[in-house]
Amino acid sequence: MTQGAGLGPEARTPTVRDFRVPAYVRQTGLPAYTEGGPAFAEGEVPEGYTPTQRDLPVISRGGPGDTVQVQLAPDPPQVPTGLGPLYVVGDVHGYLDELLAALAQQGLIDPEGRWAAGNARLWFLGDFTDRGPDGIGVIDLVMRLSAEAAAAGGYCKALMGNHELLLLGAKRFGDTPVNSGAGTATFQAAWLLNGGQRSDMERLQDHHLQWMARLDAVVEEDGHLLMHSDTTAYLDYGDSIAAVNDAVHEVLTRNDADECWDLFRKFTKRFAFRDDESGPQAVRELLAAYGGQRIVHGHSPIPYLLGQVGSEDGEEDGGPKVDGPHVYADGLAIAMDGGVTMAGKLLVVQLPLPV
Repeated sequence: MTQGAGLGPEARTPTVRDFRVPAYVRQTGLPAYTEGGPAFAEGEVPEGYTPTQRDLPVISRGGPGDTVQVQLAPDPPQVPTGLGPLYVVGDVHGYLDELLAALAQQGLIDPEGRWAAGNARLWFLGDFTDRGPDGIGVIDLVMRLSAEAAAAGGYCKALMGNHELLLLGAKRFGDTPVNSGAGTATFQAAWLLNGGQRSDMERLQDHHLQWMARLDAVVEEDGHLLMHSDTTAYLDYGDSIAAVNDAVHEVLTRNDADECWDLFRKFTKRFAFRDDESGPQAVRELLAAYGGQRIVHGHSPIPYLLGQVGSEDGEEDGGPKVDGPHVYADGLAIAMDGGVTMAGKLLVVQLPLPV
């Protein structure tokens, strides 16, 4: 629009070339700003000059040295980075109170049962239910600690035990006959025979079932090959950790009673590492396939391995004496089931074990 249209002069926006060097700069020959601050002699700052942030003086409140202190807001708490210490837990079998006491003794939880170990890593080796009074309470605790540990920069994870497979089968298949290899059997009967608690079944919910079905069977951490059962049957499901875990998840997804029974039966085998001659070789076979320098397992109670008792319902010589993990098979295997179901000990230990 041009002048003469009855609207007066056009409003004009200045361009870059209109921003000229201020008169005081032309007069003094000094730049308005140099590295480190304005290049003006003291008391000669031209009128209208606005200092930049780095030019701002310290404001005096009184005499010399009496300056205003700027209080900065504290930084938010930092989540620990990196990997913390590694802990493993043996078979729990529904003994919730004993588990809480053992975790607290290691400083992993606070008096209210909340995660207190920062970026520590905690692995449960399976068998959360059956025989003890509160298997569902144990699962609920492990699930909650998993979330709390992740928020603190650590983690709490769990492996698949044969009793998880048994409880899943009892819930899914009940009295459906399966081919046990020694006649007809049912998951329901096997579950009751192996310490199944009706109170656990009554409290079992879908999220418990989904959580159990997604558990891995084997994992390697810091040179330790973690698995539930002391058996070489894992090799039947794959030649790598990923292959084994995928195969187990696929079996549970297909939901075939006979196939699930075969998986349960194989993971119930035990004592593959106990023999003085063949035991170390069995461990080496698993380590060669899956990695690691030592196997850490649950499943077979230490009193069994030491010949202190003949069954999980029996005791000899005043009961089993378990002080800690049992290292055997030429030092290549660590047993973590302290026999809590037979008045032994629920084990929670830090790895690697002290030499």
